[in-house]
Amino acid sequence: MEFLQPSDWQDALAAKAAFPDAVPVRGGTDVMVEMNFDRGRPAALLDLSHVKELGEWGRDDTDDTCVRIGAGVTYTRVLRELGTTVPGLAQAARTVGSPQIRNRGTIGGNLGAASPAGDCHPVLLAADAVYEVESAARGVRRIGADEFYLGPKRNSLDADELIRAIVVRATDTGQQFAKIGTRNAMVIAACSFAVAINREVRSVRTGIGSAGPTPLRAPEAETYLTDMMTQGELWEGGRLPDADVLKRFGDLVAGAARPIDDVRATAAYRRHSLRVMARRTATWALRQSC
Repeated sequence: MEFLQPSDWQDALAAKAAFPDAVPVRGGTDVMVEMNFDRGRPAALLDLSHVKELGEWGRDDTDDTCVRIGAGVTYTRVLRELGTTVPGLAQAARTVGSPQIRNRGTIGGNLGAASPAGDCHPVLLAADAVYEVESAARGVRRIGADEFYLGPKRNSLDADELIRAIVVRATDTGQQFAKIGTRNAMVIAACSFAVAINREVRSVRTGIGSAGPTPLRAPEAETYLTDMMTQGELWEGGRLPDADVLKRFGDLVAGAARPIDDVRATAAYRRHSLRVMARRTATWALRQSC
């Protein structure tokens, strides 16, 4: 096995171009587990732990209402430094593994793995995030979260591309994340749900995790709740929709899922859990955004 350890971003891109089959690692919390269990042994590892640029975050150069988060920023740093900037992502980061995993694991690693159960995916879908990727040959491009996921553990990166950053609108309110598992901590999601509600622009977006072959949105549920908020003149003044509206919203979220029966949960349980989580998180987000 080849082991590549570039010292900066340009060297990393060059290494990926020369070894397109190389698997990038920074924290290694997914890749090393696969290797230890002999589920996969890549031809080369591309260690990005010395690439300083990936660990930086700040306002996006093209839109100062957005924050640009380097792919190498860890879950622990999201919790400590971005809790009031991207609150939904911080909530999801808090549920990832143990403190040791959160200290090593990165947002970019979660995206690269593209697991349907990844905790960051529903939040980033709901937040309408954009993923910045780059290759040495073609330069930088940005991929919307809606277009990034192609199938179980498959994403839309080309073989010579690396994830550079996540760009998402900064906010201190209106985002919520919930997750169901076999216990309260250190668990892979049986299913998860995120919602982002913006009263100012009158929008509702959702993200569903671990209930389909990819992370999913629930567009019919989004449109329904948006329309009910508008018809009831609820966007201003901090008012909430009634219980029947929230129940219908939960039903539409569950209907958008594509769950299966597996070792973590049945499809029926996942749908039931999504109904409950959708109602609760929408209520919390609306109250928070008053």
